[in-house]
Amino acid sequence: MFIPVPETHGRSIAKAVSWRITGSIDTFALSWLITGNVVSAGSIASAEVITKIVLYYLHERAWSFIPFGRRMILPAD
Repeated sequence: MFIPVPETHGRSIAKAVSWRITGSIDTFALSWLITGNVVSAGSIASAEVITKIVLYYLHERAWSFIPFGRRMILPAD
């Protein structure tokens, strides 16, 4: 018997925000390296923040319906 252990919406949002901060720092650094311009790098990193938080959140919630890779938790007798 499989008992799902769903994540709360709050946890998914917190994970999305923390991952986005990491991703935005990476985007800024790569943009700065490629363009050589701090203002352009900041513009690029800023533009993708909100859309990627939303996409990550939706991705996380979609995966909550997929049983692949989950371990079964059996109830104690």
